[in-house]
Amino acid sequence: MKKFVVRFTEEAEADLLRLFDFLLERDIGAAERAEQAIAKAVELLQIFPFSCRKAAGGAGGAFLRELIIPFGNTGYVALFEIEADGYVTILALRHQREDDYH
Repeated sequence: MKKFVVRFTEEAEADLLRLFDFLLERDIGAAERAEQAIAKAVELLQIFPFSCRKAAGGAGGAFLRELIIPFGNTGYVALFEIEADGYVTILALRHQREDDYH
């Protein structure tokens, strides 16, 4: 079974830090659990990136997808692109309650 290499854009890394810092200010334990939930979900992309839903209802093509990351009553959404050279690039991360999460 082919494994994809998962990488983050600078923007996605900044999103991850922003989300972590938001929780860190409120609840260190929740921040650690969120970090673990995101890391575990990202592992799925190494093997099954095509199992995630197409982004923008499919208008972005078959290779632009969204990973739903459950956490608490809501969760996060990772926008990513599957690339022909065996990479999965995470483009953005948002909390589902953010106005611009999709």
